[in-house]
Amino acid sequence: MRPDILNPLFAEVEALKGVGPALARPLERLGIARVIDLLFHLPSGWIDRLPRDELMQADVGRTIAITLTPRDYRTSSSPRAPTRVQATDAHGNHVSLIYFGGSSGWVKKLLPIGEPKRLSGKLEQYGQELQIVHPEIVGEDDALREREAIYPLTEGMTSRRLGALVEQAVARAPTLAEWIEPSLKARHAWPDWRDAILRLHADPADAAARARLAYDEIFANQLALSIVRADTRRRRGRALAGDGRLRDLLRLPYQPTGAQARSVREIEGDMAQSAPMLRLLQGDVGSGKTLVAAMALLIAVEAGAQGAMLAPTEILARQHYETLRRLLAGLPVEIAILTGRDKGKVREATLMGVASGAIHILVGTHAIFQEAVAYHDLGLVVVDEQHRFGVAQRLLLQGKGRHPPHVLAMTATPIPRTLTLALHGEMDQSRLDEMPPGREPIETRVVSEERIDEIVNALGRHLSEGKQAYWVCPLVEESETSDLQAAEVRAAALAARFGDRVGLVHGRMRGPEKDAVMTRFAAGELGVLVATTVIEVGVDVPNATLIVIEHADRFGLAQLHQLRGRVGRGGGRSVCLLLRGNALSETARARLALMRESNDGFRIAEEDLRLRGAGELLGTRQSGEAVFRLATPELLNELLPAATDDARLLIDRDGGLQGERGQAARVALYLFERDAGVALLRSG
Repeated sequence: MRPDILNPLFAEVEALKGVGPALARPLERLGIARVIDLLFHLPSGWIDRLPRDELMQADVGRTIAITLTPRDYRTSSSPRAPTRVQATDAHGNHVSLIYFGGSSGWVKKLLPIGEPKRLSGKLEQYGQELQIVHPEIVGEDDALREREAIYPLTEGMTSRRLGALVEQAVARAPTLAEWIEPSLKARHAWPDWRDAILRLHADPADAAARARLAYDEIFANQLALSIVRADTRRRRGRALAGDGRLRDLLRLPYQPTGAQARSVREIEGDMAQSAPMLRLLQGDVGSGKTLVAAMALLIAVEAGAQGAMLAPTEILARQHYETLRRLLAGLPVEIAILTGRDKGKVREATLMGVASGAIHILVGTHAIFQEAVAYHDLGLVVVDEQHRFGVAQRLLLQGKGRHPPHVLAMTATPIPRTLTLALHGEMDQSRLDEMPPGREPIETRVVSEERIDEIVNALGRHLSEGKQAYWVCPLVEESETSDLQAAEVRAAALAARFGDRVGLVHGRMRGPEKDAVMTRFAAGELGVLVATTVIEVGVDVPNATLIVIEHADRFGLAQLHQLRGRVGRGGGRSVCLLLRGNALSETARARLALMRESNDGFRIAEEDLRLRGAGELLGTRQSGEAVFRLATPELLNELLPAATDDARLLIDRDGGLQGERGQAARVALYLFERDAGVALLRSG
């Protein structure tokens, strides 16, 4: 239960003075629904105002605060021309105040002739005269604030309005007991938590305050993971030691890679322990995760237990089912599938087989952990694309075993080592960092969007050879609607050329509707699949050997690599075309250049983290993933090792959450909302 001392921070934002329904809407767009969201909405920069009594040439290019007296208005008959207010300082020096847009009437009301006003703005030189464009009127209190925070904003919200709300939120911040290890805090000269909040909103350049708050968030995250890890180690599961009899019967057409063999050994060692395995298997597209999962499932069956494989969508579940059937053909292993689509006698037969133990491996969607599904002896759960499942869902499946089952989570999204520790620190890690021999790298080209007609013609030749292609449309603005419109326009244009061979999938389609289109594409009935960025991760269409990504310069590296992985799943050559605009930032150029030269997902993930701006979120907000609001990539990289060590020290040496520092740390878990999953996170 949340400590009472934090309740003022978790009140709805409407509890603050001046926040009604009209203001709540722009706040909601900024992700601000509670007082604590305001508190943690940190400034993205600042304006340094120089208080001045006199206009000086030396201040050109700087933001100044100065008292000026309007002397004359200069307007034009052209609606596009600005309104100019001629003004003087206390010493008679002249400056032009420039206002663009609208009539001059509101400017005259704002700055009456002969009435001194305290103004702030950037002093500029235009020809022989000094000018300030759109100066703002500053109250006497604001005139004393030489450094003003600049906050991330949205339509309908000004920085000053938001700053006033932040002041109310900061006033509610309580004084909290210290959770940081004393010598660590002293070494960095960090302020107390409340002082850090006050200092950073007052002075966004305060590096010590910013580092302190980032550390707190990282520490709370690592403490939650450490608690889960320690709890997992204490729990009594069931040791599953396979004898190799089923794996020896496998007749693979290829030799497993060294990384696959190493990962299987790590999994086998974990499953032989009584403490439940909690392991994350990372592997790029095509690195062979499914074979490793099959080996793990066979170990469970060899030991007399059952295995379950959980996939996020029906189409992926059926794909895994068919792959396992082919891979394990000829072995005395019964495999079944259960999805929401299975009804009647087929479903009943599957449920009976699972309950009796006649079915050794069950593959499916969330349907395999519904109440009606009773396992004879569930020993291992394999979760594919684990970030797609809520923690509570995975816990339900774990409750199906006589003992807590071993868990192997898999992801095809390479994660930088720093983030792996931060997002999945409670799990042991296995990496498939080798590709099976014979797999050709995907040829990646960067092409100007001006050559779109050539690309459509090339797509026509591609289709005429009996091959298939993806066409990914960009996120035009920060809204799903514009994303969808871009895809619909492109799909219509391609359908005008290629007819009913063009299909469309997007995020607003219902699951079954989307599955139906994907199934048609997988079956070869569609030649081109136009999609927003919702293309199902892991969907295997070997005949799709071309992917076109529009506005590729707007995507992050990790997302580009993930999209590129939709092709290259069969034999032979595959091509990825990255369409770029003409006005590229240096970061966008670096991203596209790396995509062109590398197919290594782990290298790309590390570089993606390095290239991101300090204000960007770490990865996509996915269910089950931690999202850092205060810790930038740079600070995460710098502070994570110390936070991880301190969290483990608290658990292993300092009595966990029971001692004085532990009680303070418990408050930190609630403050940074790492409390809700502590009991549940053990499911991965």
